[in-house]
Amino acid sequence: MQSERTWMRLVALVMTGVVVIGGGWFLMRGGVYGLALFVVIPIILGALAECFQKSATWAGAATIGALAVLLINIGLLGLGIEGLICIAMSIPLTVPLGALGGCFIYAARRSRVPGNGTAVFFLLPLTAGTLGFDLTAKPPVYEAHTSIEIAAKPDKVWKYVVSFSEMPPPDEWFFKAGVAYPERVRMAGSGVGAVRYCEFSTGPLVEPIKIWDEPRLLQFSVTESPASMREWSPYPELNPKHLHGYLISRQGQFQLTPLPNGHTLLEGTSWYQHGLWPSQYWRLWSNAIIHRIHLRVLTHIRTLAEEDVVAGR
Repeated sequence: MQSERTWMRLVALVMTGVVVIGGGWFLMRGGVYGLALFVVIPIILGALAECFQKSATWAGAATIGALAVLLINIGLLGLGIEGLICIAMSIPLTVPLGALGGCFIYAARRSRVPGNGTAVFFLLPLTAGTLGFDLTAKPPVYEAHTSIEIAAKPDKVWKYVVSFSEMPPPDEWFFKAGVAYPERVRMAGSGVGAVRYCEFSTGPLVEPIKIWDEPRLLQFSVTESPASMREWSPYPELNPKHLHGYLISRQGQFQLTPLPNGHTLLEGTSWYQHGLWPSQYWRLWSNAIIHRIHLRVLTHIRTLAEEDVVAGR
């Protein structure tokens, strides 16, 4: 009788694992990247691993849970479902949650309630609840702001805010690894209604001009956004759903303020949305990337404007 109950629990655990892993695969293929995928499923995977392992210590349970999630992430890379950059970004979130899942089962076993790992089944309803949130939640609009001082007056800086030639290749490792970066800017027309094209390594950012206040403020909406990165993977042309429609630029501006020393304070601001949850975690990554994009553009504008000053142009 005891062996039969053990066998039934083992079958139930295996079936739960198949459902959870298959559900995660389905969510990624369907383009649903949220709390269910990045929070609940890692906890359940860590819990399932500890159900099989039955660690003797808290540390052992946490380690088993974390390793289970890490191995799943490596599997996603090996199967061509996800790329290296996105997996690297998700690991600081998902691996600790896998450790938490392992500790949950260890605590349940020590308290003997509900006993022998069946506590993992109480986590399953959370997936349905968080999936409902993922499908209905509206992405917030975030603001990213970067500024730089340029040794030139605003009228000298303005023309390079409007457009500039080819930029040098990036030095930053994350741009070299595939994160999209700006390469050049061209302007079709001038004044309100003109269209600014910021050419990224993955395609153009199309920016119709809303405010043309030369040489103080250039503000634009964004009607088209390129893919946020080119994923590194053993497989060619990897194109997961989250590369399109999740990190969306909505509006941007450049503000030029004259300084008492004859220099210009150039400020770049972007307003954007992303549909990845938990949003506050992913905002850390998106803000950092957008800040580096801003800095690449602002530094290039500074170089061009200050070269003009030196040359007396």
